[in-house]
Amino acid sequence: MVATDIGIDLGTASILVYIRGKGVVLKEPSVVAFDRDTNRIKAIGEDARLMLGRTPGNIVAVRPLRQGVISDYTVTEKMLKYFIQKAVGKKTFRKPRISVCVPSGVTEVEQKAVEDAAYQAGARDVSIIEEPIAAAIGAGIDISKPCGNMIVDIGGGTSDIAVISLGGTVVSTSIKIAGDDFDEAIVRYMRKKHKLLIGERSAEDLKIKIGSAFKRAQPDFMDIRGRDLVTGLPKTVKVSSEETEDALRETTSQIVEAIHGVLEKTPPELAADIADRGIVLTGGGSLLRGLEELIADRTGINTMTAEDPMTAVAVGTGKYVEFLAGYRDDLS
Repeated sequence: MVATDIGIDLGTASILVYIRGKGVVLKEPSVVAFDRDTNRIKAIGEDARLMLGRTPGNIVAVRPLRQGVISDYTVTEKMLKYFIQKAVGKKTFRKPRISVCVPSGVTEVEQKAVEDAAYQAGARDVSIIEEPIAAAIGAGIDISKPCGNMIVDIGGGTSDIAVISLGGTVVSTSIKIAGDDFDEAIVRYMRKKHKLLIGERSAEDLKIKIGSAFKRAQPDFMDIRGRDLVTGLPKTVKVSSEETEDALRETTSQIVEAIHGVLEKTPPELAADIADRGIVLTGGGSLLRGLEELIADRTGINTMTAEDPMTAVAVGTGKYVEFLAGYRDDLS
């Protein structure tokens, strides 16, 4: 039986598994629910996500990855094993080759932890790939050419910004501000402005449905339920997309500043390429409405979102194995 090549996008918010020849076969939240008393895992993925904020005392739903790096090693290893088996099935005779992507700013120790977890989960061979490179390959950019491409990958826990040329990163930065911070900003805003306490899931709902990073011609509205901090009773509030822009302003500005910082460090030849070709956004966080316009407005560079931003990193991670093989052939 042929060994499988698997690409794993190990995200803070969700894990995507790409199998060569089949595409993205699995996309589930990176959440694990386990029983504190027996230390046994109760649920993984979507089933566990539904338990977030709704569990009795002895069961906790946790995200074993924080800001793109492993915060709970044993749980991550079990989660990886579960997802790999679910994606490949248990009938494989040969262990798969796995490439896993990590944020560009991770330390060697953190990288080693990811590698070990993948080996423990049953990999025959593990290659680690930086997120922006995976995102660029997944977005369909030919990274082997000597011209500058700028990728902004906004995930759940980190945003990776990089200028790529000749198959490698020229300038990059990774900031710990991304989709989860958008949710937190909304939670804070609702508490401050409306004296309403809402959970992470409600905040995410609000962000997806009417969240905006740039002023819109026609505002959208949505009812959101939570607990009134004054009376302590459930309450519903009508929120507009203009308010979400207000709530998210600080967080989105930090991402724009990071892009600006990378552009300042970019060699002039490559900067000219980027001005010509534009900035490409990937990752779930890039789906926030108005983000393209905000970045284009502040940098003066045309900005577009990849065709399928959510799966770009996973697809790129899977194709990276093929890219490496082709790249080595070109050099020999």
